[in-house]
Amino acid sequence: MTLDINPDRPRGGFGRMSPERQREIASMGGRAAHRSGNAHEFDSNEARNAGRKGGEAVSRNRDHMASIGRKGGEVVSGDRDHMAAIGRRGGEASRRVVRAAELN
Repeated sequence: MTLDINPDRPRGGFGRMSPERQREIASMGGRAAHRSGNAHEFDSNEARNAGRKGGEAVSRNRDHMASIGRKGGEVVSGDRDHMAAIGRRGGEASRRVVRAAELN
């Protein structure tokens, strides 16, 4: 990804290269770092902690989380079979509650 601070200015050097060439050069750097022992590799604990921290950061944005919830709700409620199954389960549960109350 390139960040053009001034879009009128022509790009030069690395930014002028094709994305494929940029990836190729970055890949060579990654391999060199591994060979020299300078590359950091996450163990499962570090990866888990990094994911948790990222999740916490995203979750703080209430508008973003609400948007995700809305999209999920729209997708699920568009599945008529799924919604019908939910309604049936709810109806069965409420009938059990009524029956239990009648027995007491």
